[in-house]
Amino acid sequence: MIEIQQLQKSFGAHAVLRDVSLTLRPGTLHGLVGANGAGKTTLLHCLYGLHADYRGTIRETTGLPVRPSTGLLPYEPYFYPRLTGREYLEFSLQARGRPLVDFNGWNQLLELPLDQYAEEYSAGMKKKLALLALLVQPFRYLILDEPFNGLDLGANLLVMEILRRLRQQGVGILLTSHLLGSLTELCDEITVLADGRVRRHYAAAEFGQVAPDLLDNFFQDKLAQVRALLPEATGPGKTAAATH
Repeated sequence: MIEIQQLQKSFGAHAVLRDVSLTLRPGTLHGLVGANGAGKTTLLHCLYGLHADYRGTIRETTGLPVRPSTGLLPYEPYFYPRLTGREYLEFSLQARGRPLVDFNGWNQLLELPLDQYAEEYSAGMKKKLALLALLVQPFRYLILDEPFNGLDLGANLLVMEILRRLRQQGVGILLTSHLLGSLTELCDEITVLADGRVRRHYAAAEFGQVAPDLLDNFFQDKLAQVRALLPEATGPGKTAAATH
């Protein structure tokens, strides 16, 4: 299990994370929700070791080093120029000292042109290529920053099923998404970040309250404006609709 306790991170005088605590358990899907600027990506980067100048603790409770046992899917994967998709996958394995494997089985699912330059891929294809580089490695934990971003409906459904299977195999997965419905369908628990702080942890039985709480806590002014622009219907039309 990975434990994050009282994590604090600042960029200059700007505090981005303020005493953030959460746990990532093997065999669970943990969703991370928050508005842009809430600190989600910074938290993921601290967890993976891309930011080292933070305060607080991040540890794997059985003694495993976090980064070697964890795969990261960044929000915007970067690929070196003039590198094919296949070469990127091979590089990802070699960088961790792992033997090359046959990519064909996974690529029959993700349908990527592995012999084309990765920099020429669409945004969705780049996301799938970066994910494929994780799937061919035996990670204990996965950190996925917006894994559904840029994917079409079929790919979204496929990735969701892949994540369920990985959970069944004991992988602990921490993921962010602006698609709240995907998180409530997939996850075992959800943590809401706001202004760099944990606003609340939700167990699966409480997921029905996540959306109303987010609207009530963060968008009260905009909700009032929606109600002003679109007032509730009154009169015979509403009564007639209600009787059908």
